[in-house]
Amino acid sequence: MRISVIGCGYLGAVHAAAMASIGHEVVGIDVDQRKIDALARGEAPFFEPGLPEILAEGIASGRLTFTTDIAAAEGARVHFIGVGTPQQAGGYAADLTYVNAAIDTLLPHLRAGDVVAGKSTVPVGTASDLAARVSPTGATLVWNPEFLREGWAVQDTIDPDRLVAGVPTGPEGERAADLLREVFHPAVAKGTPFIVTDYATAELVKVAANAFLATKISFINAMAEIAEVTGADVTQLADAIGHDERIGRRFLGAGIGFGGGCLPKDIRAFAARAEELGKHESVTFLREVDAINLRRRDRAVQLVVDALGGSVFGKRVAVLGAAFKPHSDDVRDSPALDAAVRLHGLGANVVVTDPQAIENARRLHPQLNYTANRDEAVRGADAILMVTEWDEYRRDFTPEQASALTDGRIVVDGRNGLDPAAWRSAGWGYYGMGRP
Repeated sequence: MRISVIGCGYLGAVHAAAMASIGHEVVGIDVDQRKIDALARGEAPFFEPGLPEILAEGIASGRLTFTTDIAAAEGARVHFIGVGTPQQAGGYAADLTYVNAAIDTLLPHLRAGDVVAGKSTVPVGTASDLAARVSPTGATLVWNPEFLREGWAVQDTIDPDRLVAGVPTGPEGERAADLLREVFHPAVAKGTPFIVTDYATAELVKVAANAFLATKISFINAMAEIAEVTGADVTQLADAIGHDERIGRRFLGAGIGFGGGCLPKDIRAFAARAEELGKHESVTFLREVDAINLRRRDRAVQLVVDALGGSVFGKRVAVLGAAFKPHSDDVRDSPALDAAVRLHGLGANVVVTDPQAIENARRLHPQLNYTANRDEAVRGADAILMVTEWDEYRRDFTPEQASALTDGRIVVDGRNGLDPAAWRSAGWGYYGMGRP
């Protein structure tokens, strides 16, 4: 099938390459010439495991092309909209500027029978408004939210755990849903749940999923706050309650909290939309979820300050991690980078290291010191703060290695990913999040 993907950022580039990898003819379209040129050369503009391989394969096969010309969308049977919906400047609501622009530029190139599939995360009610603009062309709008995990996005696109299609009622919607089943034929053939619903439900599925995950993370971090004043160990608490199959252990990792380009902005936009609908009381708890998350960043910084005797002024602090999570170079709303900036503001000599996110972090916060070399970051440090759980910090870095690099004997574990006993037995002062 011939497919177009409008917007070639993180979501769109992965989606375009993944669709080509399962056999479709795909054209990716974006207004950013530099991004398009890089993609056309087979260069991924961000780090995502597995993407360079399927990108190169798609281009070499001829099934995958990139352009800035929206007219290239003509002839595609399905047009995916994968542009960003950032948080509005000065507010919490989602900014739909790019979604509206994508639809407006696409409208003249639509044919009767085409399907426009929205994948962007939007406030509930957006799809019905867009459908009113798409329908006069004879095309059909569906809402097909994405559920990608950064670091696993290629796998999640090719082999998703579920597919959701919000469609209009009647034969038009049924035909559009069938066309989407063809698009995702490998996943559908293996029995992946394919949920056909209305626009509003499809929009809510995405934001509700993110709200639930954020709530689960902030719940265990709230328990960490209680553990810190009672002497309890939040990691053992999480293990114990996680054995209850109704709760589960995943996303119960207490630490410095969540970040990235999805969870923070999505829960804020959800709360803002609920307020517009006159139902702010239904999601009031999301404000506290956000507040707990931000407090944990404060706590990580305070642990460093306390461990260094009440002041970090003039102290060298090695910050292990800049990306908001491992297997990514995304520094948007990164707790790791936020902690580094706060320590710098307190007068510390901060050295940040990360396997993939150094350049992105440097562009955002050039005032910090950076090195891609972990050992160089730790060398001579008065304290180590581990805030992104890359394997080379969590598993492949021993207290003995650290001891050979610095006389500082303080490690603050912002992700509770280190072995406290191992570090303490090696003479280090170990400080965890919600741990004795």
